[in-house]
Amino acid sequence: MARRPGRNFLFVPGPTNVPERVLRAMMVSQEDHRSPIFPELTKPLFEGLKKVFKTKDGQVFIFPSSGTGGWEAALANTLAPGDKVLTARFGQFSHLWTDMAMRLGLDVQVQEEEWGTGAHEEKIEEALVADKAHEIKAVMVVHNETATGVTSNIAAIRKAMDAAGHPALLFVDSVSGLGSIDFRFDEWKVDLAVSGSQKGLMLPAGLGFVCVSQKALAVRKNAGLNRVYFDFQDHINTNPGGYFPYTPATNLLHGLRESLACIEEEGLENIFHRHHVLASATRAAVDAWGLKLCAKSPRWHSDTVSAILAPEGVDAAKIISHAYNRYNLALGAGLSKVAGKVFRIGHIGDLNELMLLGAISGAEMSMLDNGVKIEAGSGVAAAQQYLRQNPIEKQEATPKAA
Repeated sequence: MARRPGRNFLFVPGPTNVPERVLRAMMVSQEDHRSPIFPELTKPLFEGLKKVFKTKDGQVFIFPSSGTGGWEAALANTLAPGDKVLTARFGQFSHLWTDMAMRLGLDVQVQEEEWGTGAHEEKIEEALVADKAHEIKAVMVVHNETATGVTSNIAAIRKAMDAAGHPALLFVDSVSGLGSIDFRFDEWKVDLAVSGSQKGLMLPAGLGFVCVSQKALAVRKNAGLNRVYFDFQDHINTNPGGYFPYTPATNLLHGLRESLACIEEEGLENIFHRHHVLASATRAAVDAWGLKLCAKSPRWHSDTVSAILAPEGVDAAKIISHAYNRYNLALGAGLSKVAGKVFRIGHIGDLNELMLLGAISGAEMSMLDNGVKIEAGSGVAAAQQYLRQNPIEKQEATPKAA
């Protein structure tokens, strides 16, 4: 294929765009990960990640893996074969985590939810109230389901668990939420939170993060699932000194230091606001096209990805492939139950208004080329109008006159 000028417009919901300064930070010579100065790089990373998770008491582990490794670490370090866990399944990634739990030998009680909705806190409370013997050891929830563009209310789920008076641990997958939409580990009394480097942390894939409560750490002695590579204890033994139990992904750790600096400079609350504005502009475009989101109602809207339903009779996969081949725009594909039915615009990580407008324009052109009957320019105009009225920077309150 001939060289294509310009940059590929990457608008899948992960991996996301990596800031230039983060790319430069990773361009370092290889180093001894057991050198006396290596802890100068690593120790601040654990504290920086705790700020992103919004925790003071939680302990953060960094694995050279994807978020899938974090899933396994969370389960294997706290549960025993045959333990009962409760989970809601409403998309491809909640399905995959559920499948992992089953394959690890856990007794998984699945609440099947319609794709386009999320975890229903009232149903979780009902199941926990019915569990009089407290056989359920953990509740597993995907915070942000990228397959369908759905966000579940973790605060409401914690409230439901407390209302049930149940001691189950709360496990949360926030792979595509952390660093992009609000997440409060301590306040929501999360016990294990899993994330990855390639979403809101604005890095290539290759680092898995697990934040663990003191309550979850205390039950490790009862965990009976086999684990070696993902054993927390090996990290507990080595991390305090600034080291890891095996060779870490050193270049990614340099990138992580820089990405955490980016997050600190912009501020988490500003980042959440920016993502909400960009997501709202995308939703304005979808409305102007006369299309629907996969998310069934505003309750479920995700601020990191919009899964857009193609019109009846239109293959969404053709919209995606044409956008890539003709306009050098990467849109997210429909997965599993929604394959061929949706295309996804990821609005997560390092992006601004004009970048988003380019993606909306490309998606619009691809739809027109594939016979979707929308008005040319309608989505772009609606997004422009929203963005002109809603800056991505949080506006400081105007001081009152004396």
